[in-house]
Amino acid sequence: MQKSKAQCLIARLNRVILNKLLFIAVMMFGFGYALVPVYKKICELTAVNILTVKDDKAVLPANSQIDQSRVITVEFDANSRGPWRFRPVVSSLQVHPGEMAQVIYEVVNTQSRKMNAQAIPSYAPQQATPFFMKVECFCFKQQTLLPNEARQMPVVFYIDPKLPRNVKVITLSYTFFEVGGNQSIKAAT
Repeated sequence: MQKSKAQCLIARLNRVILNKLLFIAVMMFGFGYALVPVYKKICELTAVNILTVKDDKAVLPANSQIDQSRVITVEFDANSRGPWRFRPVVSSLQVHPGEMAQVIYEVVNTQSRKMNAQAIPSYAPQQATPFFMKVECFCFKQQTLLPNEARQMPVVFYIDPKLPRNVKVITLSYTFFEVGGNQSIKAAT
């Protein structure tokens, strides 16, 4: 039995639609696959939400001087993307460039399960980023929080005395988010 012209036309249109849908699916997969490196590159270029590793340069040289002629106000901010409370203990500190300072951030896991989390810092103004030197920070590694655990986490830092003189206020903001979504974390062995 021969196919009618209408059936042939419908079959050809179905193949065209199938090809278009397959093309869209492949493009969506490619976009999703490329999204992570593109996001990292954009964050790197804009100096926003860069995953932090310990700064090897953040050790004061023996002959470092504290610039007593200037005072920098460092404001602290906390944002959470997850089921916890996260905040700095103080909202701001006044420091001299070159002076070592410490601030404490508190986090409370409000869930009845273990969670892995990561903090990502950002700085304002952006030009202050290379002059904000963290010696110790909870953002250097992922944090595992036990069910209903409350923890105080320090940030030890100094402001490089080479900070431009027009910068008088720096805001250090952390976004604390769950790593791995709503999955239970197995205890480390």
